[in-house]
Amino acid sequence: MPTRMYRISGVKSRTRRCAYCKQKVSTEDAKINGLRAFCSTDHALAWLNTEKGQNTLQKARNKKTKAAREKLKTKSDYAKEAQTAFNAYIRLRDDDKPCISCGRYHQGQYHAGHYRTTAAAPQIRFNTYNVHKQCSVCNNHKSGNIVEYRINLIARIGQDRLEELENNQASRPYSIEYLQRLKRIFQKKVRIIKKIREKC
Repeated sequence: MPTRMYRISGVKSRTRRCAYCKQKVSTEDAKINGLRAFCSTDHALAWLNTEKGQNTLQKARNKKTKAAREKLKTKSDYAKEAQTAFNAYIRLRDDDKPCISCGRYHQGQYHAGHYRTTAAAPQIRFNTYNVHKQCSVCNNHKSGNIVEYRINLIARIGQDRLEELENNQASRPYSIEYLQRLKRIFQKKVRIIKKIREKC
C-alpha cells in the first residue's frame, strides 16, 4: 500500500498507522519518540500483550537463539546436517525399490546405505551412486551385506560407474559453506519430489 503524503506548515510529511490502534501517526513523530510502528509507548506495550505481539516476540527470540546456535556449530555438525538431508533424499528416491542388498520389501526400517562407507571413503559420502536404500538388517547386522550390495549395484548403475566408485581415492575436504549448500540442495530435492507425488 503506497504511503500517503500531506503537508504540515508547508512541509511534506509521511504517515503510517499505529500497529495497535490503527490511527495515523507522522513518521517524524515516530522518530522523535523512537517508535516506528506505534503512536506511543503505551500502545507498543499493549500490542506486545496481544497474541500477534507475543508471536512476533517469540519469533524474534527464536531467530536470536538460532543465530547463537549457528555460531557454536562445528564443521562436524554441518556435516551431520548435510548427511541427514542427503539420506532423506536417498530414501525418498528409492522409495519404490527393495533393499539394495537382500532385495526384500518389508515393513521394517530402511537406511541410506553406503557401498563404500563414510569412514573408508569420505570423498564420496554424498555421491548418489554410492548410496542406496538398504534395510536395517543388512546395514546394521550384516555389515552392509556388501557382497550382495555389489552384485545388485552393478545392475543398477553399471560396471563402469561401480569401478569409478571403487577407484576413487581423491582427497576432498568439505568446507562449511559447501556442506550448507549440500543441505539446501537435498532438502529442496525432497520438497520437489514430495510435491510431484502429491499431484500424481
